[in-house]
Amino acid sequence: MNIFLMSMGCAKNSVDSEILAGHLKSQSHKIFTSAKKSDVAIINTCGFIQDATKENIDAILDLEDLKKRGVIKKIIVFGCLVNRYENDLRREFPTVDLFARSEDYESVIKFLGGKIDLSCMRSKKSLNKNFWTRYLKISEGCDTLCSYCAIPLIRGRLKSIPLKNLIDEALMLCSAGAKEICLVGQDLTVYGRDFQNGTGLKDLIHALNNELPPKTWIRLLYLHPNRIDEGFIDFLLEHEKVLRYLDIPIQHSENDILTRMNRPAPENHFRKIFKYIRSVDNLFALRTTVMAGFPGETDENFNNLLDFVREIEFDRLGAFVYSPEEGTKAATFENQIPHEIAEARCNMLLEIQDAISQERSELFLNHELEILIEDIDNEAGQLWGRSFRDAPEIDGLTCITGLNDKKFKLGDIVKAKINDCVNNDLFGDLILI
Repeated sequence: MNIFLMSMGCAKNSVDSEILAGHLKSQSHKIFTSAKKSDVAIINTCGFIQDATKENIDAILDLEDLKKRGVIKKIIVFGCLVNRYENDLRREFPTVDLFARSEDYESVIKFLGGKIDLSCMRSKKSLNKNFWTRYLKISEGCDTLCSYCAIPLIRGRLKSIPLKNLIDEALMLCSAGAKEICLVGQDLTVYGRDFQNGTGLKDLIHALNNELPPKTWIRLLYLHPNRIDEGFIDFLLEHEKVLRYLDIPIQHSENDILTRMNRPAPENHFRKIFKYIRSVDNLFALRTTVMAGFPGETDENFNNLLDFVREIEFDRLGAFVYSPEEGTKAATFENQIPHEIAEARCNMLLEIQDAISQERSELFLNHELEILIEDIDNEAGQLWGRSFRDAPEIDGLTCITGLNDKKFKLGDIVKAKINDCVNNDLFGDLILI
């Protein structure tokens, strides 16, 4: 059967979609990137925040229109949106043929006339063209219970994936051409806590560093700041495949706000850990995420957050407006901030970060960097790719010129000398290795 598989939302969802694709292929189904060539459309949904929910609803409506016009025969809605709003979805979308919750691969395969093979692994082939970068989901769910976050309502409590399974999966991804393995989970730092046998994130990182092929990049995404200390940073620096890049969402700098978020931090912990990272390597890349307009955020709270962002000088910063999510504790808090005020604060954060990102990029002028090639423009004589300081899809790119008729392939790693920068993007000349 020809199947259109559409993956929405985060990198963790992309992993689930590739696992589903592996099961589908084991049943001799063919995966297509266009609904017009397919009998069945499967959408793996995201329901994390209101904007994502609306985007996914619109996508389901588009599939319903295709079914009405006879382009596709059946629709399967899978994943987080079903976890969160199954009853509402069944009522609003009567033409959908199957609703299946996250990781319920068996229901999908059974609906399509097959029998689940539990030994199946995720598809070796990426669902997008970027085979050189693959995500490794190390856990599902979360036990932190931040007051604004719906993830525990959607995905449940922490469930870590056994270490051996992850090593086998990472090796499989590398055999399929991956040069970069990005570790993802709601919070990497709690990996293994539910095993209750002492296995943790350090064990996983050490094993990956030892087992993966030479020159593989290991990138860590989404680490809770309260569970990072100097010893953890020293440990990372001892493992050569681990990139000097960390994504550490702080959400805010003010402890009264963090306490209401259920993320209280030890006094000066954020400042201490970020300063330590920069003391051991000033070029270490730091990404964070902050929230504007959390209930009760005063002008003083917000101005202190601005001062903290200026002081730490993150390489990358994502800012978003607080969204009162149904079922979360924070949605019931008093002193909800008007959306227009929160949005203005968010824009101010991003404006300040633009100048900081430019200053951080300028540190790399006249430096040599390894670049993972993601695009080749032969007509312009340019390569485009990412360095250690750029996570896929969310950070900057590096443009390389001076190719001198040399031929390159997507996924190659080359070296460039940086000679210019614009905000998050770098520009440089190829250095022959």
